[in-house]
Amino acid sequence: MEMDSLETERTTIGWAARDPSGVLSPYTYTLRNTGPEDVLIQVTYCGICHTDLHQIKNEVGKSQSHYPMVPGHEVVGEVVEVGSDVSKFRVGDCVGAGLLVQCCGICRPCKSEMEQYCNKKIWSYNDVYTDGKPTQGGFAQSMIVHQKFVVKIPDGMTPEQAAPLLCAGVTVYSPLSHFGLKKSGLRGGILGLGGVGHMGVKIAKAMGHHVTVISSSDRKREEATDHLGADDYLVSSDSTRMQEAADSLDYIIDTVPVFHPLEPYLSLLKLDGKLILMGAINTPLQFVSPMVMLGRKTITGSFIGSMKETEEILEFCREKGLTSMIEIVKMDYVNTALERLEKNDVRYRFVIDVAGSKLDK
Repeated sequence: MEMDSLETERTTIGWAARDPSGVLSPYTYTLRNTGPEDVLIQVTYCGICHTDLHQIKNEVGKSQSHYPMVPGHEVVGEVVEVGSDVSKFRVGDCVGAGLLVQCCGICRPCKSEMEQYCNKKIWSYNDVYTDGKPTQGGFAQSMIVHQKFVVKIPDGMTPEQAAPLLCAGVTVYSPLSHFGLKKSGLRGGILGLGGVGHMGVKIAKAMGHHVTVISSSDRKREEATDHLGADDYLVSSDSTRMQEAADSLDYIIDTVPVFHPLEPYLSLLKLDGKLILMGAINTPLQFVSPMVMLGRKTITGSFIGSMKETEEILEFCREKGLTSMIEIVKMDYVNTALERLEKNDVRYRFVIDVAGSKLDK
């Protein structure tokens, strides 16, 4: 079924936050008008990411949260309609959509297939589309997304397993790919074992790396080594073990989303080692410059990944048989899930079964 220039606006129902309390409840709204390159997706599953929590509670630093807000950017669903110029997808396809729904298409990042760094990118929710309508995310029945920002879920991959790859998975994969860290035999550290961290362990192991999980307590040792397959586990407060591990890692993926000192981790890096920041932290971080000078170390950051990298990580996970550890919940449990996520009480990613939920109550 192709979309025509729709005379009637379509309504959908999602779960929205109304204010910074972040409590979600049913909300009926109209989707934006569709264009020739748009895909209408009926959402089946949507992952819950730490960013969703920051956004609904207006904890996003300089940018403001606008309400009502339907979060959700690890969206998997079925194509129900396509615009007349859509060539990549057809009705019935299982597809995914992530954090972005539009970019300018003409800047250097866009022309280099790194559209996540476009200064005019439009977020999948808490943003305004080109037609002036607010964008709303995947905690909803349906979404309209430009075909550039839609990916096909590979055959044989279950939709609920694909969801976390669209943000958590590609967030880890992108810097490893960009910085030339995909080759086997490297030694990597994963700091923080949440949704992104657990994907980091699995992806780095599948690339043939020796992986050390670094955590503030011993609590997750068994999970890290037995369940996720990490090779080593370091407790950051254990100064003896931290000293023994000095100068041993090629990179550290730092997923901690709150203020933390960087110096203990910089000392773990080898010459030319990289500390890659992935947690959105609105407090200034600190370190003394000799910590990076005396080892030519790099502190860098990375932000999600491109559409090309999203396709690559989906294919990589399909090929290697990689799965994420998820807990599937219904929409009526979403507020409890968000409370638990805030306390870090999830192994390791909540995924909402949107299709199996009653969204109107």
